[in-house]
Amino acid sequence: MTEYVLTLSCPDRPGIVAAVSGLLAERGCNILESQQFSDLDSGTFFMRVQFAALTATPEDELRGDLAVLGGELGLDWRLEATATRERVLIMVSKAGHCLNDLLYRQRSGLLDIEIVAVVSNHPDLRPLTQSYGIDYHHLPVRKGGKAAQEGEVFTLVEHYRADLVVLARYMQILSDEFCAKLPGKIINIHHSFLPSFKGARPYHQAHKRGVKVIGATAHYVTADLDEGPIIEQEISRVDHAHGPEDLMAVGRDMECLALARAVRWHTEQRVLLNGDRTVVFR
Repeated sequence: MTEYVLTLSCPDRPGIVAAVSGLLAERGCNILESQQFSDLDSGTFFMRVQFAALTATPEDELRGDLAVLGGELGLDWRLEATATRERVLIMVSKAGHCLNDLLYRQRSGLLDIEIVAVVSNHPDLRPLTQSYGIDYHHLPVRKGGKAAQEGEVFTLVEHYRADLVVLARYMQILSDEFCAKLPGKIINIHHSFLPSFKGARPYHQAHKRGVKVIGATAHYVTADLDEGPIIEQEISRVDHAHGPEDLMAVGRDMECLALARAVRWHTEQRVLLNGDRTVVFR
């Protein structure tokens, strides 16, 4: 028995669920989980189906059937075996809380992914990374050498056959050219004060303004800086007793939670792009 996840989107119309479930039934497949959503604003239908192939149906035949159905209904679809673990390359700078959290979750089985390498513009987190037996690549960003450094990063993405790049507090802005090479395959995490408190020391700015809620946002990376489709957000209430350092500590926890959820949902094929937004089947 092989389990698969089928995700799809298409122009909304009657009969899509019946057509998909009917095809799977004809192929001897048992649906284990099914979720769907109709976006009335865009007229788009989204669906995620997890199913078990109970017969020895070759995967290429199943894909052929889906291709035919896709042509009839205008489906944008993807089929993945659940046994396939996504290969993740992580990029960091000096802050290690998100990296440490992802490494722990992967080793403990909370994240069913394969972390293939860590890339950083600083050497600081090499000991942490290598303690997990994972390759660490220090690629500094020198003045006038950003394009060359990104070229090296992309070479590593191809070398490790990474399915996803995670910016776990990577404090460099990726170029439009780099983002265009990996659409929908780069996830970033940052504090949720944007756009109110930009630049340096955002938690100090927030403390000065007396904020009562802080949090973190995990989103896909696009050419629009920090404005890609949001996958997950986490918040925590704070009050006058929280100084800047306290806010930063709470913020680090929020960043870890939001990023871990975003990575998990993406790698479980639970996130579908809907223009500038996402549909997340939790």
